[in-house]
Amino acid sequence: MNQDPPKKRLYESFAAIARALGHAHRLELLEQLAQGERPVEALAQRTGLSVANASQHLQQLRRGGLVAARREGKNVVYRLADGPVIEALAALRGIAERNVAEAREVMHSYFNNLDSMEPVTRAELMQRLRDGTATLLDVRPEDEYRLGHLPGAVNVSLSALRGRKFKLPKNRQVVAYCRGPYCVLSFEAVRLLRERGYKARRLEDGFPEWKAAGFAVQGP
Repeated sequence: MNQDPPKKRLYESFAAIARALGHAHRLELLEQLAQGERPVEALAQRTGLSVANASQHLQQLRRGGLVAARREGKNVVYRLADGPVIEALAALRGIAERNVAEAREVMHSYFNNLDSMEPVTRAELMQRLRDGTATLLDVRPEDEYRLGHLPGAVNVSLSALRGRKFKLPKNRQVVAYCRGPYCVLSFEAVRLLRERGYKARRLEDGFPEWKAAGFAVQGP
């Protein structure tokens, strides 16, 4: 029988979660799973890992209570576990951006320079959608869009934007979003749209944060 004090046992459990989060590949896998559930093979392909390596990282995340899995025939399909996983990732981002010099430098030298205009907040976007003054653009890959998206969002890939293979009204502001606050797809989409004469901004974060905040989504 475990004789450790209850508080110590709780802290050990918290530490196990922290260890599960303590690898960049696992954070990338969580970002992918935040878009919707996926089999190991698809996750490996999206993150540039071997299937075996991705599987090992996913097992670590599962032991840490951050993901759940189910079998679908011969495939193992993963999803985010219930609970505030997205909020935990947001807390990590906030600590790093505030207190870690390297993270601050990356934000300043790269992300802050990608978009000189303030991003659109969720509250502002909700108001614009109610007023009919914004077109919502999802620039994630089509399979991610099908897993779930913001209500009324139009899915247009970056390749379509580059090739001008799209039709969007120019009398309304375009708000682009993708996987999260560090997803460069929305930054690039805003740049391309502005070059085409559109008034474009990006959502402050992405689909996972919108869904985690309790806003309505469309899709599975």
